[in-house]
Amino acid sequence: MKYDITKPHSPKMPVLGKGTECIQILLKQVSKDMKEPIVPMLFPILGAHLSGTEFQYPDLSWKEPCGMMANLVGDSGCNKGQLSNLVEAICRDFRTHDEAELQKLVAWQRQMKTRSANKEKPIRPEVAFLFPPADVTSAAFLQNAMACESQGGLTQYLNMPEVEMADRMCGGHKQISQMLRNIYDRQRAGALRATAEGITGNPILRTNLTLSSTPYATRKFYRNDLFNGTFGRMVFSFKPRAGRDGRIPRQGRYDEAFLKSLDEYLLTLANCRGRFIIPRLNKLIDQLADEMAQIADLADDDNVWDVSKRALVSAWKAGCVMWVLNNQSWTNHMGELVEWLVYHDIWSKMQLFGDQLCKESEEQSSGQRRGPKLMLVELPDSFNQTQLVALRLKLGKNEEGTKKQLDKWKSRGFITFSEETGLYTKTEAYLNRDK
Repeated sequence: MKYDITKPHSPKMPVLGKGTECIQILLKQVSKDMKEPIVPMLFPILGAHLSGTEFQYPDLSWKEPCGMMANLVGDSGCNKGQLSNLVEAICRDFRTHDEAELQKLVAWQRQMKTRSANKEKPIRPEVAFLFPPADVTSAAFLQNAMACESQGGLTQYLNMPEVEMADRMCGGHKQISQMLRNIYDRQRAGALRATAEGITGNPILRTNLTLSSTPYATRKFYRNDLFNGTFGRMVFSFKPRAGRDGRIPRQGRYDEAFLKSLDEYLLTLANCRGRFIIPRLNKLIDQLADEMAQIADLADDDNVWDVSKRALVSAWKAGCVMWVLNNQSWTNHMGELVEWLVYHDIWSKMQLFGDQLCKESEEQSSGQRRGPKLMLVELPDSFNQTQLVALRLKLGKNEEGTKKQLDKWKSRGFITFSEETGLYTKTEAYLNRDK
């Protein structure tokens, strides 16, 4: 386990090397303080440029790089707005496509206005917007999803500078959970209307989302959806409040040289078609799944275990995107970034929602939340059962789970037990696990 998600500071991002050149080019436009928080936000944008492509997950299911959702969280004035600049640069091809589609709608609307009431009205053209406005209604979102599906299974991408904008797209906050889960799982989600004026259809939702919000707004928005799967499906990238250094962060220049370099990678994504298996990526995800189970056992925390399952899928999809960007080849540096994405997502979730997940007070508005406690770390190298019981009670856990936790630690080879002394001792394998 390379990263410690129990600390209040973010796991440090690895050095970006071979295979991550596209990410490096994009980060040159980002101020130093925002580089780490921005990285997880890039993959839903890039992934939306991949259509007609599937990858096999370790469970043998086939998944598309759609349903990728990420929420950038930071205090007001922390430079979250830099994300919108990157979005516009990456989605220039989408803008060009959508402008042509918009002209079709404008021409149709003009015909509608000029036709008299007794003349047959022209049929509305089928248009598919790849980068719809953030202020989109649920009916328009459904209609656009239908058009994207009929035009070859295209993915629509939306960037919402405020998380509350998602309410309108989903048809109200009560529908948020259902819609986001359907988007993540690439499910069909439509509507049946009784009149011709309504929108009727049942398309597969191929959508990628990025959202931005403050810690307070984030906690308020998701507080009723922490245990139904919605929260786990969203990737969170949290930037804690920084010190007052009095310096204005510098961004890069979006000049022709940058845009030309970027366009080469976007063309690589657009040209990719087919079904693929990435053995080294799948092997890494299997390893990380075992690490997540170990962390959950060390903390005796089911919440960590639950959110890790979809954190793995989200990071795996990011790995698929990087594999295509790197001309369908894998490198160790790409694997290191995938690993960091998993830990950064879980760390962000625990910092933002740790107290709510533990059913503690929801009155606090600060983003500084405690994460899971790896209890074996808190204990001496040799300890007895009473010490573990005391630690569990201190952390708000019950005494009854002590024996099960000790048995789990022994089965994983973390500790051994001496009948003579009645002490549990940390094994050399556990003590040297990070060396």
